[in-house]
Amino acid sequence: MKKIISLLLACVMLLGLAATCAAESGLVVDTCILKEADDKMLNTYTVIAVNPEAPFTDADGNAVSDVAVNTAGADALIQWLLTQDALDLAGNYGVAEYGEYLFYVKDNAPVYKGEIAPATEETKVIRLSTTTSVKDSGLLGFLLPVFEEAYGYTVEVQSAGTGKAINAAKFGNADLILVHSKSQEEAFVEEGFARVVDGFEAERISFIYNYFVLCGPSADPAGVKDCESVLDAFAAIAEGKFTFVSRGDASGTHTKELSLWPAELGITKEAESFVSYTDWYVSANTGMGACLVMAEEMGAYILTDKATFLTFVANDGIMG
Repeated sequence: MKKIISLLLACVMLLGLAATCAAESGLVVDTCILKEADDKMLNTYTVIAVNPEAPFTDADGNAVSDVAVNTAGADALIQWLLTQDALDLAGNYGVAEYGEYLFYVKDNAPVYKGEIAPATEETKVIRLSTTTSVKDSGLLGFLLPVFEEAYGYTVEVQSAGTGKAINAAKFGNADLILVHSKSQEEAFVEEGFARVVDGFEAERISFIYNYFVLCGPSADPAGVKDCESVLDAFAAIAEGKFTFVSRGDASGTHTKELSLWPAELGITKEAESFVSYTDWYVSANTGMGACLVMAEEMGAYILTDKATFLTFVANDGIMG
């Protein structure tokens, strides 16, 4: 009995220390970064133009004809995103406000130096299908007004998990995509949905990156912070059955998360694969911002891109 009481007192002291640290930091959000800078957590973003001759289908797999793709507008936006000015804007976004870099420009990112066509009445509306992370982090809200003001375009942004963002393009509802899941991007290209934009050598144009981070409650009951690697951290969460919020939406973040669980768990995107883990594994099927709010409320662990997490903390845990 004395041993149990001692353990309970230790737990109370640990929780009190965590609360004190959070209070002293002035932060409203208790969720914090516990594991980062692991090679397996690299998060690269790629832009791809949609091929107007692609085999478009509807949600039921039926062929769709007469899809109108704004190739001129997509070219203009992609070319602008790869100008040195735009790359500098992306690379410096958030530094002044958050005190650290939210995105980095790839060393081998191509730089576009040619002319960019201004909008015409026929090309002025561009449909961009993208992942929630570049929207929730504020990056697109920072970049796109600069492009629109300079060239007269209006960019209509549809944001969802990478899988859904890619599907929107396959249904003929996008002119270009900006996503972060290499395997899904490569499949998109192989299936004939992509094209090479003038000035570039390949369909997939990877140009910025950041890192996924494993976050959780400051008390860190699974001991994630002390784990040697992110793989060890995920194993510790599973072994202790500590609550984990998964995107569950076939997004780039979800795809990365699935690759980090111990293989013997058999966790995949299929609901049947984690049916026996639902006492601790929460599949949310929603965007990054909403998942972070859930994790904060539940005191759960979560994998997120760092840019969205820093925005979440800066907004005191409120995501629009």
